[in-house]
Amino acid sequence: MTPSVKMAEPQTPEQQELAELIVSALNLEGIEPQGIDPDGALFGSGLGLDSIDALELALEISKRYGVQLKADDEDNKRIFASLRVLSDYVQQKRAAA
Repeated sequence: MTPSVKMAEPQTPEQQELAELIVSALNLEGIEPQGIDPDGALFGSGLGLDSIDALELALEISKRYGVQLKADDEDNKRIFASLRVLSDYVQQKRAAA
């Protein structure tokens, strides 16, 4: 029996746009937006972002999408867990606005 290898799912157009924003806003050298796994961690061992990156990213998301991400929101850890979760959150908030 061969082990199953989970291939990263392709990004949706919304995830691709957000991945491009992440790479450009944070000046991530050597990282291609399309190479960001939608389910991969954005912080720590994943993409390697830190709390300063989160603040910069929240500001850029606010500018581009009009979605406010507050520094003291207890859901931030969940919201910034992965590209997929962040993209879903932004799309939900934009639809509700």
